[in-house]
Amino acid sequence: MFFGVAAGVVALDQAAKSLAIANLPIGQSKPVVGELLQLTLTFNSGAAFSFGTSATPVFATLALTVACVIVAVSTLVRSTLWTWALALLLGGAAGNLTDRLLRAPGPFRGHVVDFLQLPYWPIFNVADMCVVSAAMLIIFATFTGRTLDGRRLR
Repeated sequence: MFFGVAAGVVALDQAAKSLAIANLPIGQSKPVVGELLQLTLTFNSGAAFSFGTSATPVFATLALTVACVIVAVSTLVRSTLWTWALALLLGGAAGNLTDRLLRAPGPFRGHVVDFLQLPYWPIFNVADMCVVSAAMLIIFATFTGRTLDGRRLR
């Protein structure tokens, strides 16, 4: 289940990015739900809020390291909640890592495709949504005392 969810996230993320590239002009907003949700194609060389645009190789290496750690930790997981959390995290990290490895301007320097825009928030993508969802699940699991092996501490 773990690798299936992660692979599904990567596939959905890359398909959505391909559709965005094929159908959206760069930088022009296309309303979906008024101003609440718009589609705006951008290519981000940095992290969230375009932080660290000159550190793309660092972000790619960090994402690769994080993916390896998640896979290693996943062997200890016996909890459905933690399985979902880590699978979403791996899928999101791998989705954006795929961009950094395969998109222009080249390996470890590729720009991440972002296209979803909410008011007062940076433009993001499906992989980003999965990373945030994973973070929320991890916070929930931690605050409710659920361990990786499925036990409850409280």
